[in-house]
Amino acid sequence: MLRGAALRVTPSTYLQRVFGKFGLAAEVIPNIVDLSRFAFAPHRDHGAAPRIVVTRNLEKIYDIPLAIRVFRRVREAFPGASLVIAGTGPEREALQSMVKDLAIDDAVRFTGRVDSADMPALYAGADCMLNPSSVDNMPNSILEAFACGVPVVSTDAGGIPDMAQHGVSALLSPVGDDKAMTEHLLRVLREPDLADSLRHAGLAEARKYDWPQVKQQWLAAYRRVARHEVAS
Repeated sequence: MLRGAALRVTPSTYLQRVFGKFGLAAEVIPNIVDLSRFAFAPHRDHGAAPRIVVTRNLEKIYDIPLAIRVFRRVREAFPGASLVIAGTGPEREALQSMVKDLAIDDAVRFTGRVDSADMPALYAGADCMLNPSSVDNMPNSILEAFACGVPVVSTDAGGIPDMAQHGVSALLSPVGDDKAMTEHLLRVLREPDLADSLRHAGLAEARKYDWPQVKQQWLAAYRRVARHEVAS
């Protein structure tokens, strides 16, 4: 079925590579982020009480335990730090038990599902967004953080390096590497110039995914198909 298509489109370079493994050429037209929903927040002086946010569902592939372990280490340097885990899923009870066993339950809040309309306010109060996933494609949560001016510390799972350049728009660590992710998060919290650079580079990246930009790519693709200008 796929070989018979006039044009194959994927939302990420990562999936384009997957298609390529099966001998299928594909064009990348990314998912969109609605920048009109988000406001680029000014830098916040967090002092000794930074706010960290995780906005992934509570499923094993997103490795929320990694974020919790990292937060516990960071709290040794910033005793007033807090962690908000926004999402729902089958791992919630186990994660809550983990937080209690680590004696950090007073600093960790599980929000459950957050409505789309409430996400901007969640990001607005954050000093860094952690993305600990072990498997991923092109997470919109990173784009939303970019759009809000929240520095991103993430693993390099799947297609994340295609949308977040290490040291430019985000800090990336190997999947499952507690130590590297902790070091990156501490850098963001301790180095305001770095955090500010990541914020602005992230916003520039998010603008590539705004609908006016992506719409033109879709229109061009459909026009080429209509003119039979697409090579299979």
